[in-house]
Amino acid sequence: MLEQYRSRIEAAQVYDVARVTQAEDAPKLSQRLGNRIVLKREDTQSVHSFKLRGAYNCIAQLDPAVRARGVITASAGNHAQGVALAAQRLGLTAWIVMPRTTPTVKVESVRALGGKAILHGDAYDDAREHAYALAEDKGMAMIHPYDDPDVIAGQGTIARELLEQCGHLDAVFVPVGGGGLLAGVAAWIKAVRPTTQVIAVEPDDSNCFEAAMRAGRRVTLPQVGLFADGVAVKQIGEENFRVARHLVDACVLVSVDEICAATRDIFYENRALPEPAGAIAVAGLKRWVAEHGASGQTLAAIISGANLNFDRLRHIAERAELGDDAEALFAVTIPERPGAFKRFLRQIGRRQVTEFNYRYSSADEAHVFVGVKITDGPEQRLALVESLRAHGYPVVDMTGNEMAKEHVRFMVGGRCPGLADERLFRFEFPERPGAALDFLSAVGSRWNISMFHYRNHGAAYGRVLCGLQVPKQDWADCRKSLDALGYAYVEESANPAYDLFLGTR
Repeated sequence: MLEQYRSRIEAAQVYDVARVTQAEDAPKLSQRLGNRIVLKREDTQSVHSFKLRGAYNCIAQLDPAVRARGVITASAGNHAQGVALAAQRLGLTAWIVMPRTTPTVKVESVRALGGKAILHGDAYDDAREHAYALAEDKGMAMIHPYDDPDVIAGQGTIARELLEQCGHLDAVFVPVGGGGLLAGVAAWIKAVRPTTQVIAVEPDDSNCFEAAMRAGRRVTLPQVGLFADGVAVKQIGEENFRVARHLVDACVLVSVDEICAATRDIFYENRALPEPAGAIAVAGLKRWVAEHGASGQTLAAIISGANLNFDRLRHIAERAELGDDAEALFAVTIPERPGAFKRFLRQIGRRQVTEFNYRYSSADEAHVFVGVKITDGPEQRLALVESLRAHGYPVVDMTGNEMAKEHVRFMVGGRCPGLADERLFRFEFPERPGAALDFLSAVGSRWNISMFHYRNHGAAYGRVLCGLQVPKQDWADCRKSLDALGYAYVEESANPAYDLFLGTR
């Protein structure tokens, strides 16, 4: 297998559209982490992603008669632009089926490259099914985003360049979605430099490769997180898993906060702004160094893309400090009496307060949501919690509470007294006209909506926190209605933030 893929990668046709990207030293990260850190800058390709390599190689390898009938694919992002550019260079017709939730900037990019953008469905799976139906009907060649040997070989040229540029490498960190990049990089490195470790990096809420490795077979995740949409894949590709499963040395899972911190690190290093999927490898590298105590090694991370929606910068900035354990978020109950506010701040000390929300709760107490700058990692955060508790303050550490970070910090209130049968849910709404109306049609006309908070982060999906008054006898029907709606959701009724801060008061 390795020799077959080595030959495929050596013969890959990518440089009609792709450039040899720089492998840049990252001196700031290197100093912080005690290792030589190298960034492979695939974000500097003409379409700001590595995806054009695999797309072009796959199309170039097609039989000319097949190619002449045109190519089609389904994609909401970087692969779409790669296929459109490849078809433009080869003088072919290209149809790109994209979900209706695809940001306008990506649709316009495809059209600017000469591709025909077809908007269908609310999610990638809808677009993919439609693309396969069109391919069969029109006789066009389907160009899979990752599960194809020629796509894998095209992506593998990145590893070939990297080893030529860096010489010795102790480890390479590779972002994983469907697995095309991982399989190509692993195949080349293990064929040419088998002592170099290949480390797969995934979001902890989109870990299709890591889950497959644990199970010993491909599995389908019930749902995936959407923040790093470029790697939000429910199942690793069949050929990708066959190639990578015996070649990858380790898997690292990273959180949204760690991805945001890595994005900030890359910006500080060279003023580049990768998309979330593009920063994942750096996040994984940082976690791996911390967990393994690595020092004095040469470590490379692939910056896979930079097609970032500008609106996401707000969310990234909010979460970056949390990703490096440089900020703590606390929910604290303080007495409702003169001087209590001042006394509480004295207990915080002369630390930098990053945000502060206060809410009157009753004649006896008030609720405070406070963010505090941390300089010495999680130990300092835990010590501050203990100090506050020792002075009589009830404290809940919200630093790792996703609902608190997504919603609570923007809405301080309290559980509404006397509100019966309320249940709390977090939803992901597709960013398309009618999404809220569909939700209301499914549940709002039958059960009272007692709270509703919406947050958009420049992605294809917005985040919603919703309270519903559902009598116990209706709970099964409510669950059935929510499941039928098809929106990803999590019940948060037992979340400690609910009692402290949320409500309709």
